[in-house]
Amino acid sequence: MGRRAELLAVLLLPLALASCGGGQDQNVDALDDEIAGNSADPQLMGALQDQIMVDPQLAQQSNKDAIRPPSQPYSAPVPAETVAAATPARPKDGELLKAPAPSEGKSDAIAAREEAVTLGGLAARQKDPRTAQCATKLNYSAAWAARMPADMPLHPQARIVEAAGAEGGACGLRVVSFSTPQPLETMIDWYYTRAIRGGYTAEHQVKDGQHVLGGTKGDAAYVVFLSARADGGTDLDLIANRGS
Repeated sequence: MGRRAELLAVLLLPLALASCGGGQDQNVDALDDEIAGNSADPQLMGALQDQIMVDPQLAQQSNKDAIRPPSQPYSAPVPAETVAAATPARPKDGELLKAPAPSEGKSDAIAAREEAVTLGGLAARQKDPRTAQCATKLNYSAAWAARMPADMPLHPQARIVEAAGAEGGACGLRVVSFSTPQPLETMIDWYYTRAIRGGYTAEHQVKDGQHVLGGTKGDAAYVVFLSARADGGTDLDLIANRGS
């Protein structure tokens, strides 16, 4: 008899627990219905159920410090590369003096350009003794491109390839290799205009498509090598010995 009672108790225990659980769930549901339907403030419930208003433009630029970045990077309009910077001290491309026709032949400057491998080698082969002497002290850094002489600057659309400079004592040498999207003829006239208006002399030479403008003003000197690019732009090497 005792054995049968124990088995009956084991069978009835899960049924009893299920009955208790069901009642508890019903009580919780009833409590939720009472809170949501009878006791809540109608204005509060309406505010909670309304759709959240989001400005998509502001949302794309928010959370700049979040781990996940925004869907698009911050950006500002970039002008086209054919638009030159407005610099009153520099001649505009439409207001240029016309450079004289070049003299043909292989000058010392063109010979130096053909022999040089580096910017330092090019500067060291210049006829001006001050330029050649300071070339032995050249240091390479793109920062030198921002320290060109005020009267012989880079073109506003210059794309720097390499730059070097020497400072100290009698040296203020700057050597920069760069390109521009402007055609060869425009760049020849631009630097010719720059030289004449800056008080320099200007001699124009050419050999096998390599153009050279060079001149002096007192103890200052410059030389610029220009050649046409396949894309219609111009490659240039500019040497000036009175940098800022």
